[in-house]
Amino acid sequence: MKPLDLVIIFGYLIGITLFGVWFSRKQETTRDYFLGDRTVPWWAIAASIVATETSTITFISVPGIAFARGGNFEFLQLVLGYMLGRVVISLLFIPSYFRGELLTVYQLLERRFGNRIKMLAASLFVVMRNIADGIRLLLTAFVLAAVYTAFQPQANTETIVIGSVVLLGVVMIIFTYFGGMEAVIWVEVVQLGIYLAGAAMAGVVLIMAIKGGWPQAIALGEQYHKFNFIDFGIRPTVYAFKAPFTDGALNFTLPIDLTKTYTFWAGLLGGCFLTMSTHGTDQYLVQRYLCTDKPRRAAAALLSSGAVVFAQFVGFLFIGVLLFAFYGPQTDPGYAALGSGVATLPVGGVFQAVGGDRVFPDFITKFMPTGLSGLVVAAIFAAALSSSLNSIAATAVNDLYKPFRPKRDDKHYLRVSHWLTLLWGVLQIGVALLAMRQNRSALDQALSIASLINGPVLGVFLVGTFLRKVSEPPALIGMIVSIVVMLYIRFWTPIAWTWYVLLGSIITFVVAWLAGYAFAPTPVERQDELSPR
Repeated sequence: MKPLDLVIIFGYLIGITLFGVWFSRKQETTRDYFLGDRTVPWWAIAASIVATETSTITFISVPGIAFARGGNFEFLQLVLGYMLGRVVISLLFIPSYFRGELLTVYQLLERRFGNRIKMLAASLFVVMRNIADGIRLLLTAFVLAAVYTAFQPQANTETIVIGSVVLLGVVMIIFTYFGGMEAVIWVEVVQLGIYLAGAAMAGVVLIMAIKGGWPQAIALGEQYHKFNFIDFGIRPTVYAFKAPFTDGALNFTLPIDLTKTYTFWAGLLGGCFLTMSTHGTDQYLVQRYLCTDKPRRAAAALLSSGAVVFAQFVGFLFIGVLLFAFYGPQTDPGYAALGSGVATLPVGGVFQAVGGDRVFPDFITKFMPTGLSGLVVAAIFAAALSSSLNSIAATAVNDLYKPFRPKRDDKHYLRVSHWLTLLWGVLQIGVALLAMRQNRSALDQALSIASLINGPVLGVFLVGTFLRKVSEPPALIGMIVSIVVMLYIRFWTPIAWTWYVLLGSIITFVVAWLAGYAFAPTPVERQDELSPR
């Protein structure tokens, strides 16, 4: 990389910061700050959904999935579920978002059940989103650190990563603190174009750099089964369910493999429920629908984003195959002995194991031409700065703060929103620093965290929609039981995270239904609050 690349990168960061400050002139009320006064066009919301859903984790982790030993296109099975989930949300949830004035999706739970359910769901969102986006911040810091060490090879990598986390976190805080949700959406429209262009240029450079070009890359991908797409997971699988805090375990066999992350049924069913939770009950994305004024426009934004997301994932997996052909890790004598999912890169002529998230940044910083390298790194930052801070602040103020400080004027809540944006930004920086020593794929970390918590939340929305007579106490019991069981599944079973949301929502639903027989039914006037009309 050359000084021109640094100019492009830091010019982009400065531009984003100034853009957020410029938008601050429009933020006079909490409605402006959180919803952009509900005047944002649907196509901008669609672009924002794509930018939000894919982010840096897509840009960096998905190529690493295809690059690693045994990696292939089976990740796309999950994306099929993403698209099915969008259809369900459009029919089941979106109509209820536009009945009355909502600032957060969890206010629907308050109307249907009461304050305790709302506050529990909102608290789970705040915790999950800060952890997941702290990990995303760390992933972006790896790229900035790679840029710096390209100029200063003797620099301490860990120190540079820490400094990068802090720098990027500060930019994210300033931009969101001043700009609010409308600034986030419009910047994401620009970011989408930047990182798609950056990825396309990286693909072209890779094809030109590979000896034999595109045909050679495809042939190599076919030889190492990189284009395998469907795995139905129908095979006898032994499960060891451990007893918490002991060495005991219960072993049994099932005819379907629930331990593999990407299979057809895990993708279609698990991906559908994951999308129903992230896009249907998670403030981070639902807030974008609320920035328009009609349910049909929100549905158009959501459905059109699905086609773009699918195409993106295909493109990024192809980049992983191109990286495989470029680096040639299969030429290493020890490659056949590596475990599945392990990535290796040549360092000083010797292949060394690295996280799959490090492969694409290595190519960008070492082999991309001057100028293009800086643009692609800026594209990664573009994907990273889809800030969740405004959504977390909206939830914290409206669902967790207002019940204890009611009837204050709107200016007071706007000031609190700004301070909470700052607080959550500092917290995400802390999460990123704590996650530095993890070796798992950032994609797996972020999605498994989201899946663990989103299941109970989706489950209570489904209870409110289909079990009209179930009141707040059984719904609350269902959520709590689901959270406990999901923690057990996460830490003491081999079940893959792609099943978490499905299992968590089913547990919430069934337990609430059974517990409903022991409690008085919900009042008639509340029974239709979450039902589509």
